[in-house]
Order: sequence, then C-alpha cells, then structure tokens
Amino acid sequence: MRIAQVSTLYESVPPKAYGGTERVVSYLTEELVQLGHDVTLFASADSTTRARLIASCPCALRLIEDTTDRQAWHFAMLEQVVRQSPDFDLIHYHVDYLHFPFSRRLACPHLTTLHGRLDTPGLEQLYQEFADIPVMSISDAQRWPLPWLNWQATVYHGLPRDLYTFRDQPGDYLAFLGRIATEKRPDRAVEIARRANVPLVIAAKVDRADQAYFEQSIRELFCSPLVSFQGEVTELGKDDFLGHARALLFPIDWPEPFGLVMVEALACGTPVIAFRNGSVTEIIDDGITGFIVDTIEEAVDAVGRIAQLNRRLCRQAFEERFTATRMVRRYLEIYENVLASQPI
Repeated sequence: MRIAQVSTLYESVPPKAYGGTERVVSYLTEELVQLGHDVTLFASADSTTRARLIASCPCALRLIEDTTDRQAWHFAMLEQVVRQSPDFDLIHYHVDYLHFPFSRRLACPHLTTLHGRLDTPGLEQLYQEFADIPVMSISDAQRWPLPWLNWQATVYHGLPRDLYTFRDQPGDYLAFLGRIATEKRPDRAVEIARRANVPLVIAAKVDRADQAYFEQSIRELFCSPLVSFQGEVTELGKDDFLGHARALLFPIDWPEPFGLVMVEALACGTPVIAFRNGSVTEIIDDGITGFIVDTIEEAVDAVGRIAQLNRRLCRQAFEERFTATRMVRRYLEIYENVLASQPI
C-alpha cells in the first residue's frame, strides 16, 4: 500500500526529546515500512526515517525563533500533500483539523488521527462544518465533547516492544515526566512526595509558554530537599529514569486524550499513580498496574501501597495492549476499511 503520513512540524520525527505525537508518527511509519508498505513521511528536515521523507521545513519549528509564523510552514506542507495525493492510496494526517479545507481536493482517501483535546470552545462549530471528515480517536474519553464526529475507531498509541527495559526491582524515588505546565500539575507531584516523605525526581521540559508559570509558581517548590529537577531527558535517559522509579506520578488536571508517559512507565514495569481524568481509566487497571486517585490524600495513601503491585503485570499489560505492532495492525485494518468504502 502507498501511504502518506503527515506529521506536525513542531518537533522532528522522532523528536529529539519531548514530543508525543511525533514519536507515535515515527513508530507507525517505521513499522509500516518494516511490513513492506511504500510510505512517504511529510515532516521536518531533521527527521529520521526509512520512509521517503518530504522535508516541509528546515528543522523542528520549536528550534526556530519566536517571530516565525509556524502555521505558514504547515499550510505550505498541506498544499504539497494535495499536489502529490495522486501518488498515494491513502493519506494519514496527524495535524488535527489544519488540513480539513485541503482534504476535499485530494485525489485519494484520507484519515485523520486527532491527537488533541476536543473540549476547547470554538471546535464544535469547526467540526460541524467538516462533519464528513473520517477521524480516529486515541482514547474513548477523547470523544466525549464531540461524540457525533465521523469516528472510525479508537486506536491506542503503541511503543516498540524493545524500546524500554523491564526492571523487576525499583529504586526509592517517585518520578514525574513530561512538561512543566498547569494542566500537568507538578505542584501536586511535589505535595504528594512531601506528604509521603519519598524523594521525587522530575524530568520535564519548560516551554516558552510555560516559563512564567515555572518561575512564579513552581521553581520555589523544587527547592525542597526531597525534590530533584533534571530538566528534559533524552530517550535513553528516560529508560533508566522510569525503570528505576518506585512509581510514576501522573497528577493531571485536564482531560488528557492519551498520556503516552503512562505506557512508557508500564513498559519498564513501573506502576502509575494517576488522577482520574481523561484516558486514565482506559490505560491503568486500578490495583493492578497502578492506582487511580481523586485527591492528594488518596495519592499519598497509594504511594504507601505501591509494594503490593506486581511489576511484571505492568510489563504484561504493556505487551498485550500498547505495542507498536498492535497499533499498526489495527491501523492497517482501518486503512483497508476506508479503501473498501470508496466508490468504484
């Protein structure tokens, strides 16, 4: 099958450090190539892939100065996709709704995985105008604001089976991994560690948009002797960081559509203590692969019960539900369904 994967340009594919969507695009693309499909990837020039790369900007847009119009790069790329669409059997978009006005001019079928939240004001009107566009969800919870979209299926993100190392024996610290942002609630993580009297290691990036929040609300919390802030970690560093943690804290305060870091932790055998929000109940089996909580007090209690969980069951859940092989197999089924539904 001749397949185009169209990524966002904010990060390279795969990203050099943080970047969930671009990592998933990379895993999907490389697995499809491995299976013998003819894949073209539209992404930034600093991407690394065995597919044919169409470079749509010189480097990840996060590396370019703030004055750059980032959407201009995306719209130029989307016009390229339209021009080349006769060369593909199917185009798979990962840019949320940006391509919708372009897609009615395509010469082949298309599919869109929506990676973001759908409860933002204004989105309902936009999606009503493009209600015919076939879309995919990354969790069932992601759908609730707009259940009437042209949903094709839910496909959970997957990671390469051997990307992370299973570790049966944990270290003595709690882990927080991701971004320093209000919705990620690093302040909750610090409070949980403080009350449980357990060291907390934070590996997270601070985007320019979140710099003021970091300086005004978070930096002082990191002065606690229990807290160690490492900044952004590489993929290699993430394996050790998550694998040696007693548990991952996922104290989110927003409807996270997926939460790839939870799956990364499970792949290491590390259980997750997560606040009940977004996709959490679809990914974590309460009392088996972690604990789902509603309050700081419940989270502190869960820290004291982590030793009750079997880390091998965490790894088993990853292998059964969240591998890249499983993700790609499901996407291929949906590709076939989309192609079969096209008029002859």
